[in-house]
Amino acid sequence: MATTTKRQSIIPPGFQAWYDAYHFSPATRVGDTIWVSGQVGIDAEMRPGEGMQAQARIAFESLKAVLEAAGASLADVVELTTFHTNLRHDIEVFSAVRDEYFPNRYPSWTAVGVTELALPELCIEIRAVAVAGCGDT
Repeated sequence: MATTTKRQSIIPPGFQAWYDAYHFSPATRVGDTIWVSGQVGIDAEMRPGEGMQAQARIAFESLKAVLEAAGASLADVVELTTFHTNLRHDIEVFSAVRDEYFPNRYPSWTAVGVTELALPELCIEIRAVAVAGCGDT
């Protein structure tokens, strides 16, 4: 993807319905910087995963797909912000899954406890900022 200072909406396959219905971009890219909207633990059939571990994996896989559509990868993530409905209870399980996706070159990370997310079954939402190409070694 060519570097440009123009704002680009990143809408991967499978995300168009969300873009049309809820009027938000799964990611926005300006130059090499990519802001990824919150990804949650809902599968392709719109079902929430069972528990934190499953939802975290689904959310990280969605994050990965959005970044790939933007011309980047998880290695390019410089900042994570995670929103948890039961932060203290789930943090160890979440951290173990996060470490599968970020085994080294850890991004900056802020974890926030919240009272609710978009659907009552959700327990995690993950947003990220990436700089395309910065993860190349």
